[in-house]
Amino acid sequence: MSESNAEAVASAVASATGAAADVAGGVAAGGWRRATGFAGVAIGVVAAGAAAGVAIERLTVGRGMRQKARLALDSAGPYGGLRGTPGTAYADDGTELYYEVDDADGGGGGGGGQGGDGGDTAARTALTGRRRRLFGRRAPAPVTVVFSHGYCLNQDSWHFQRAALRGVVRTVHWDQRSHGRSGRGVTQVRDGSPVTIGELGRDLKAVIDAAAPEGPIVLVGHSMGGMTVMALADAFPELVRERVVGVALVGTSSGRLGEVNFGLPVAGVNAVRRVLPGVLKALGQRAELVEKGRRATADLFAGIIKRYSFASRDVDPAVARFAERMIESTPIDVVAEYYPAFNDHDKTDALAEFADLPVLVLAGVRDLVTPSEHSEEIAGLLPDAELVLVPDAGHLVMLEHPELVTDRLADLLVRAGAVPAATTVGGYGSTSSSAGPG
Repeated sequence: MSESNAEAVASAVASATGAAADVAGGVAAGGWRRATGFAGVAIGVVAAGAAAGVAIERLTVGRGMRQKARLALDSAGPYGGLRGTPGTAYADDGTELYYEVDDADGGGGGGGGQGGDGGDTAARTALTGRRRRLFGRRAPAPVTVVFSHGYCLNQDSWHFQRAALRGVVRTVHWDQRSHGRSGRGVTQVRDGSPVTIGELGRDLKAVIDAAAPEGPIVLVGHSMGGMTVMALADAFPELVRERVVGVALVGTSSGRLGEVNFGLPVAGVNAVRRVLPGVLKALGQRAELVEKGRRATADLFAGIIKRYSFASRDVDPAVARFAERMIESTPIDVVAEYYPAFNDHDKTDALAEFADLPVLVLAGVRDLVTPSEHSEEIAGLLPDAELVLVPDAGHLVMLEHPELVTDRLADLLVRAGAVPAATTVGGYGSTSSSAGPG
């Protein structure tokens, strides 16, 4: 690298490291134009860790070319195109919660997204073969698997697992309040109140009441979705005792999230923790301006997302772009509404409700958001749980290593008595190319 290029990289790193402080200063002084310009960096919190790689990319790839590449991936990537039979549940404050059901008779009523009816039929035919390898020929037990997604994601984050289980077992996929196709949280809009994890547990209960009012249930949650599952158990232990037959907790935590350092030096983390809650609250009040600044810093934001989503180097670019799109779609005011919930989250005691159930605890060893040590602590409190640590995986392990996650989930369904037999998933779920299911 030339001396001038090295200076450019160093400059980008220095600029990113000071970005959060610049935002805080801009907000405090009323300088919204300056603060907005750094909004994408502030949202990422950890821009310094990704800045060098983004700076190098900028030295070799023009902005227009990067934009064309994103558009190409958006049009070519098949991920997130699976749809089921839609439904709406209502939270206790009236928030509309969108969900979809894929029945065990060959998928949901909404078709398979891209490719039209012919493509969906072909995918379903191919999945029939996978179903026989995965679970044998007998009909599955009458169980519903309910998937809960994480912060700044939506139900499509379970794309690979959903595709593998279509027609095998009844599944419900829902969008948490203010995410995906669900409505904005009524309490948050009306009262300006932040979201609580307890509130999400009650939302999950509303979805179960609407989409799976009877029969056994397997609960699957990633990150914030796992916390939602814990909150459900905390508030409705009788539901767990009477109906839940298995639990999967993926890349999640039962508490102490305020101690996570996101892979940053201690001094940097402490500085961010001091300013971030106020910065996010202030930025959330200027959402329209902030979104403009966020789009202006899209390249840096993409680098941050990749760093904190994946650990392996060979992730399919279409999968990486798929994750980026989901996160990008979460408005800044929603980001701000949810942030306080994580420092307050502590559902360690609720784990006892899962003690007598088949439980899968799975995490990426290189997860910088909910470190794998948190999963190890959960498994330590549930000694009969299966603990799976994936060495070359980050926070979005179900997208980064879908075969492994689907295989362990299939095994959990067997242990829970939801399906009669199981083997390895085989070649399904590879992210080595942009090919979709089927």
